[in-house]
Amino acid sequence: MSSTQFDGDIDSFVSYLKSNRGLSANTLKAYRADLTACLHLFELRGVTDLNEITLDDLRSWMAVESRDHARSSMARKTVAVRGFFAWAYEHGLTTTDPAATLMTPSIPSTLPAVLTESQAEQLLDVAEHAVATNQYKDDGGAAAAPGSGKAAGKTADKSADTVNRSEAPARADKRDNARVTAESQRNAAILELLYATGIRVAELVSMDIADIDFSNRTIKVTGKGNKQRVVLFGLPAQRALETWLEQGRPVLARTATDAVKSRAANALFLGARGGRIDQRIARDIVHRAAREAGVPDISPHALRHSAATHMLDGGADLREVQEMLGHSSLKTTQRYTHVSIEQLKNRYGQAFPRA
Repeated sequence: MSSTQFDGDIDSFVSYLKSNRGLSANTLKAYRADLTACLHLFELRGVTDLNEITLDDLRSWMAVESRDHARSSMARKTVAVRGFFAWAYEHGLTTTDPAATLMTPSIPSTLPAVLTESQAEQLLDVAEHAVATNQYKDDGGAAAAPGSGKAAGKTADKSADTVNRSEAPARADKRDNARVTAESQRNAAILELLYATGIRVAELVSMDIADIDFSNRTIKVTGKGNKQRVVLFGLPAQRALETWLEQGRPVLARTATDAVKSRAANALFLGARGGRIDQRIARDIVHRAAREAGVPDISPHALRHSAATHMLDGGADLREVQEMLGHSSLKTTQRYTHVSIEQLKNRYGQAFPRA
């Protein structure tokens, strides 16, 4: 990231947002990058004082940025710049607020992608089947070991070095089988939890074991701006989580180094090396599961959309869905009513004889 002579002002503004607005670390990082890029452009044009920047300059900046960025990105950049200059004016860094009338680019209203209820059920059924298919029970290798039962007498006279050579690959196979089973259990639990609760992928990967209350079937979720909410989940999600915690998680936890293990000691979901799972892996799990289930390719956020839409279709109140999703504005939640109406139109057109 390029540095500018205005970095001190940007730092002060970001600190102000962190203290007074409670924005998430990712949002603060994005705002900092947006402001640095904007002010760096003006610095290249010879600007040495914030008071030199005019509304026309800001419109010119928007024209340059819009060549390479989507409208949604430009909307965020404009909010960041407008907030910065409002703060600068209020704190006496500028004599005017050149961004006061800077317009935010309009974003086309698009309906979120969702699965049908049958597709969601198919996705979760395939994940559950994968757990059953990959199920591996460590019974000490008695069922598979060539030296068990009647065969023991025939193999007892083998030399020790031959036995040792054959045991090493067997142990490796056992570990691999256990790991595959553990990852299947983890993946099923992730899919069930995402769909059951509608949580964001960032909320999922930051979750700790202590956030789950099995007695009430609730989870404590820390959302945007560190706002916390409690969300219910159903019996299928409970079963998947219990299987993961009791059987799968200990297997992956054993693969971690001491340093990684200490950092991920409380993490609900682990990666293949025993550390806290990251968002990229969680997204890959959902995409891969969709392919295997033969349903439309979706992201974790699409499962969130699907959960909200299916709740509304089932008769849930809009406020209840807002609370579950952690939306600060009811307007955001209302998008899902449009999805439900679109699905109703499609069903009406297909089923009603006078449609």
